[in-house]
Amino acid sequence: MSRSTDLGLAALAPVIWGTTYVVTTQMLPPGYPLTAALLRALPAGLLLLAVTRVLPPRAWLGRLAVLGALNFTLFWAALFVAAYRLPGGVAATLGAVQPLVVLGLARLVLGTALTPARLIAACAGLCGVAALVLGPEARLDPLGAGAALAGALSMGLGTVLTRRWQPPVPALPFTAWQLTAGGLLLLPLALVFEPALPAPDAASIGGFLWLGLAGAALSYFLWFRGIARLGPETVTGLSFLSPLTAVLLGWLVRAETLSPLQLLGAAVVLGSVFLGVRAGPGGQPAPNPR
Repeated sequence: MSRSTDLGLAALAPVIWGTTYVVTTQMLPPGYPLTAALLRALPAGLLLLAVTRVLPPRAWLGRLAVLGALNFTLFWAALFVAAYRLPGGVAATLGAVQPLVVLGLARLVLGTALTPARLIAACAGLCGVAALVLGPEARLDPLGAGAALAGALSMGLGTVLTRRWQPPVPALPFTAWQLTAGGLLLLPLALVFEPALPAPDAASIGGFLWLGLAGAALSYFLWFRGIARLGPETVTGLSFLSPLTAVLLGWLVRAETLSPLQLLGAAVVLGSVFLGVRAGPGGQPAPNPR
């Protein structure tokens, strides 16, 4: 399969993630962030386990617990704290430091080259997201800002370790293992910190199905596949497409207006993504310890 096809498939993941805000606010009951994350991760992981029928070796359980915690449990919990304590634009902008985090960690952990083109693309993407989503109501809450940065660090480290710890299986079972691990770690948090979910209606069922099947099972399979085939330093720049998709959906679905500054931010985001993928592979694949 060509590199262009791999890039296109990997780019679908952040585009799908960009629908999360609209689906969550329009279709799910409010006030259940951990339960929503649990129902997004665990059923998707179990479904993929049933499809692949490949269980992880016992020696991999520790690594899967780390990856599940970084990519799902800690990342989603931090996102929800940031979302509750910060305006959406501030949270999205702080989260957009993730590509810079990945570039630094990929250099330290994988030994990949830290090229000027990638640094420029990551910084330009961050500025583009800021122009796209920051508004006059922007404010910084220390706890919310810390949570947003912790989420970016968690997902960034999880992205790099997903490449570092490549098991001898295809991407689909590897995705199933991580989703299941992350969901199992979310289960006690949801049970302890949130009340029971109310009886679902048709809208919430549809929302949970979309977030589980498309927003977790499909998107993370494409994301982890992209990491394995293209490297984390290439794939992470595609994450700027997520806030861009969210803003465009707000314009299409909720009739929100786009200012000239937002249009400029959208153009900068697209330019940063183009520059990032044009930079080519960042280095040779890391050794695969068993």
